[in-house]
Amino acid sequence: MALTLMSPAFTQDNPIPKKYARSGENLLPPLKWGGAPQGTRSFALVVEDPDAPRGTFRHCGIANIPSDWDALAESADTAPENAPRFYRNDFGNARYDGPQPPRGDKAHHYIFRLAALDVPRLSVPSDAGIASMWNEASKHMLAEASITGTYQS
Repeated sequence: MALTLMSPAFTQDNPIPKKYARSGENLLPPLKWGGAPQGTRSFALVVEDPDAPRGTFRHCGIANIPSDWDALAESADTAPENAPRFYRNDFGNARYDGPQPPRGDKAHHYIFRLAALDVPRLSVPSDAGIASMWNEASKHMLAEASITGTYQS
């Protein structure tokens, strides 16, 4: 079985509810996954908007998600300190910041990408940013799954 990723909050290529946007409650949507390959020791997640005016905009990056987890609860970025590590996003925050496309733009696509990794932890510092974390995660990737939602202001 291949690695799969889904959200109870939205389905593939459909709108992300306003509750999960910066203009709403700015909550990380709940995510669930299955089919992790043998040898998975942790997971990493990124949320990216490839439609941003200046190129790909990173809204969230999380590493060191334990291998025995199969979900992230809504608003997981407000969990206690022993939770997975959140990386600085392109807004400058080490948390999830939801969709916020410019007014008048066509709907943007928000790609949630989950990677199964062969290491228990990544040692990239949180302030290094999401691109650095994902680059390191890519070196340890066993499998990847994604789900894409849309949002328009």
